[in-house]
Amino acid sequence: MTDDLTTIELDHFYPHPPEKVWQALTTPDLFARWLMPATGFAPVPGTEFRMRAQPMPGVGFSGKVRGIVLEAIAPKRLSMTWNDAESEIETGWVITWQLEPEGTGTRVLFSHSGFDPDDEGSQQVRAIMSKGWAGIATGLGAVAGAV
Repeated sequence: MTDDLTTIELDHFYPHPPEKVWQALTTPDLFARWLMPATGFAPVPGTEFRMRAQPMPGVGFSGKVRGIVLEAIAPKRLSMTWNDAESEIETGWVITWQLEPEGTGTRVLFSHSGFDPDDEGSQQVRAIMSKGWAGIATGLGAVAGAV
């Protein structure tokens, strides 16, 4: 994890070609296996979608996610916004997966940006999500390997 308090950054290598990782990243039924089910998701910029995660009342997260696909360049980059669907406050979170071919596999550079470095609640969420994203990244690799 980076020392930048505004961002979570992860670097993972998967022994699968970028096309397989991209398929796991952008096919709704595969996406649901490693992250969570998404209603309305498609890898098309401007697409709005919803997801349901574990609520975290202690940090003010309802568990309902509202997102918009910002960028989808196959098989290289997927970027989306992520906000609490029940909050009037926009988090400003942007989630990005950058896929880079490496040998016969793929290096995935992940970032989740938009955390407020001066807000204790935002930093609590960042700490919790840092651990969660690390486990989720393992799931992405497993699903890509089964494609």
